[in-house]
Amino acid sequence: MRKTRHVLLILMFLPGFALAEKAEGDASAWLQKMASAAHRINYSGTFVYRRDGYMKTSRIVHLSDASGEHEKLEVLDGPPREIIRDNDEVVCYMLENKAVIVERRKAHKSFPALLPEQLSGIGEIYAIKLGGMERVAGYDCQNVMLEPRDIYRYGHRLCADSASGLLLKASTLNEKNEVVDQFFFTQASIGGNIDPEQLKSKYAVKQPVSMQAREAQVDPGWVVKSPPAGFKKIMALKRAFPGKKFPTNHMVFSDQLAAVSIFIEPLAGILKPVSGLSSQGAINVYTRPVGEYQVTVLGEVPAATVTQIGNSVSFIAK
Repeated sequence: MRKTRHVLLILMFLPGFALAEKAEGDASAWLQKMASAAHRINYSGTFVYRRDGYMKTSRIVHLSDASGEHEKLEVLDGPPREIIRDNDEVVCYMLENKAVIVERRKAHKSFPALLPEQLSGIGEIYAIKLGGMERVAGYDCQNVMLEPRDIYRYGHRLCADSASGLLLKASTLNEKNEVVDQFFFTQASIGGNIDPEQLKSKYAVKQPVSMQAREAQVDPGWVVKSPPAGFKKIMALKRAFPGKKFPTNHMVFSDQLAAVSIFIEPLAGILKPVSGLSSQGAINVYTRPVGEYQVTVLGEVPAATVTQIGNSVSFIAK
């Protein structure tokens, strides 16, 4: 009789398990659709980035063809700036500095292409759930929720066009489920033809001073011994920053959504070394000395994340 009762209980809960697995599978399929759409289809529009009372408006044109991806991003607020991308080559026109920066795209992701095309392992660090429907920029939009499985990352609410899968709205949620920053289209055109003339810079003919970003490999010996689960190194460069006396070692760790930057610079080049934890809205910063260097870790992640990464940075002599 007891065995029969156990069997009945199992059979009673099986439909619930099946429905939960199907819902998670549907949410994961939507997430993959979003990741692909941002790279594979043509689109244009105007979007807003909002954080802590700060707002910035940009206009984007994206073309996908047989030769790859081509994109123009124009910042509409503040000093004139354009970013032109042909696959992985990025040209940034900054008129206020009378400069052009040419570099290879590395760790940076921009809206609406916030998701990596390969999403392997993301379900191990985030619970992926389908949300409700809403309207964004005139399109029916499906929400997908990414809920962190630990204390080392924020949550995300991603809303995509129900037809194409293009991400139209992305919100980052803190530990209290409050929106700490947000991207959203105010006007969008999805699909159709894109005139290649729309991708050309209107500032290129002005021929500002050209500047190639100088980069080298990070000094050997610097390691992060125990980053939080899911965070992996995606970039490591040594570069010169304006106003800095010495080049800075710069590493980026990411869990495919959140990114954390690590800056390692000689104390001899810092006028007022600092130490400890600080924050600006959703961005947390942790700084500590390591030998004759200052290590600074920052990112739009919880304080526990930058603290653990910062305390894990060490120098191993070769």
